[in-house]
Amino acid sequence: MSLLHLVHDTPLWITAVILTLGAAAYSVGLMLITRRAFGVDRLKLNNEVAGFKFAVVGVFYAVMLAFVVIAVWEDFRKTEAAVRDEAKAVVDLHRVTFALPVEGGAEIRTHLLDYANDVREHEWPTMAVGEPSDVVGKDLDRLSRAVFDIKPQSWQELALYQDSLRLLAVMTDNRNERLDSSDGSMPRILWFVLIVGGLITLGYPAFFGSTNLVAQVLMTGALAALVALAMLLGLAFDYPFTGDVHISAFPFDQALRQMPPNWPPP
Repeated sequence: MSLLHLVHDTPLWITAVILTLGAAAYSVGLMLITRRAFGVDRLKLNNEVAGFKFAVVGVFYAVMLAFVVIAVWEDFRKTEAAVRDEAKAVVDLHRVTFALPVEGGAEIRTHLLDYANDVREHEWPTMAVGEPSDVVGKDLDRLSRAVFDIKPQSWQELALYQDSLRLLAVMTDNRNERLDSSDGSMPRILWFVLIVGGLITLGYPAFFGSTNLVAQVLMTGALAALVALAMLLGLAFDYPFTGDVHISAFPFDQALRQMPPNWPPP
């Protein structure tokens, strides 16, 4: 949850600067310390062996980092699709209600409008801190009760009622999908391994010695910046409703525009 609040409370560019400068300071600083402590000539003796080992460590960490970034990106896109599917199910159910018994259909439409509005107004802010909205939960309960209270009187109404139940299930399932993703999809142990692995990888340049100090500092700093920015991607996409990079409530704005009080609209 501390990472969630970091993404929520800190602008992305500030987080990027802190991660990049912190990683560069650690990697370059450790390299300069070992350079002063052991001397360039002694460190140059490690270049061949350390280079081979660094290649193995670098490939291993690159694969792990790529796996994390791809995994959180796929979950981000999956959650984005769930939001769109939920909004489309709201619109579809709204249209179906015009073919249901008049009184029950009107009640369902009222609850659907409340639900769509409250998702935008209440649940998006609460999902930004990884929590569901009690208001939206109650809206969904009232909507479900209104659907369950429908008494079909004909085969046509029965078929439409079954479709209403299906659409209600689609809404509920996709809401649960976005709520599950709101507080992050990556386990803490994976973040721990990713951070420790990054410290090990960025610490390896300290075993190398180069007669050109400026070139070694630049190469070490570039490596640190690359690792930090890749971790920033994972952090930004792991919380899809938080921070500067987040899923928009625009599908529900579109849904509300497609839900006129009368059907067909004038």
